[in-house]
Amino acid sequence: MNSIERWPALPLNEWKDTYRTLHLWTQIIGKIRMTLSPPLNHWWHVSLYVNSRGLTTSPVPYGEGVFEIQLDFQKHALDISTSEACSVSRPLQPESVADFYKGISNCLASLGIAVNINPRPQEIADAIPFDLDVANCSYDREYAHRFWRILVSTAKVMERFRGQFVGKCSPVQFFWGSFDLACSRFSGRLAPPRRGVISGPAYSHEVCSAGFWPGGGAVDGPAYYAYSVPKPAGLEDAQVRPEKAGWNSQLSEFILMYEDVRNALAPEEALLSFFQSTYEAGARLGKWDRGALEPGYASRADQV
Repeated sequence: MNSIERWPALPLNEWKDTYRTLHLWTQIIGKIRMTLSPPLNHWWHVSLYVNSRGLTTSPVPYGEGVFEIQLDFQKHALDISTSEACSVSRPLQPESVADFYKGISNCLASLGIAVNINPRPQEIADAIPFDLDVANCSYDREYAHRFWRILVSTAKVMERFRGQFVGKCSPVQFFWGSFDLACSRFSGRLAPPRRGVISGPAYSHEVCSAGFWPGGGAVDGPAYYAYSVPKPAGLEDAQVRPEKAGWNSQLSEFILMYEDVRNALAPEEALLSFFQSTYEAGARLGKWDRGALEPGYASRADQV
């Protein structure tokens, strides 16, 4: 597989309808996992994960065993399997959010799984409850597959980045509320309390986060982002890599457009340098104990 296939084009305007529909479908799946899974810090019990086929809930506890829901972007199917050797599948195709919601509910019922979720979408403006939404009904197989390929390539770089840290670090996980893939490093210190059911637990501790997002609003295209909470003084003036990365004052975070990564001579290295340099800026200015959090930090610091 060549670099173009691993890092395909994903122009926002070309797939925005599929993007919105898929966002809502992942919310339905994510809410099922959230409802049935025991709570974890920072809302980590709600996220989805990138795998060799698409996006998965990972095992969800139910009854005496577990089940798993997967969006397969290779064969374009919704697959549900259980630890009792039962499974059901339905095609991913253009259909309304309401029909998808009804379809997945019927699939779960056929496996003896009962779950009630809040049908109101999260973090989406002017959202319609899942069971009433007949407006969002697009599914372009090509662009869904491209999006997944980008997630695979990005997740591999994030795992490299994650492996260079011995402090508390999140999994590489897909958040269906904001429709982004993210990885977060923590200093080990409490952060100033935040209000909000979601943001309170999510940002309870000092964190440097990085991720990938298909774009929208202030960012007209897919992009990588990085931010620190709380934001240390002077972060916006920090020099980060690669050269085309920079501070977005509207979002209060660093942004590197996906196209700049895709067109780099070595996309993986360019992306890793963005994750690492933005973390270093946040950790340095935030006075993190990097010697305790990063293997070999003391020896690197002696060389500076």
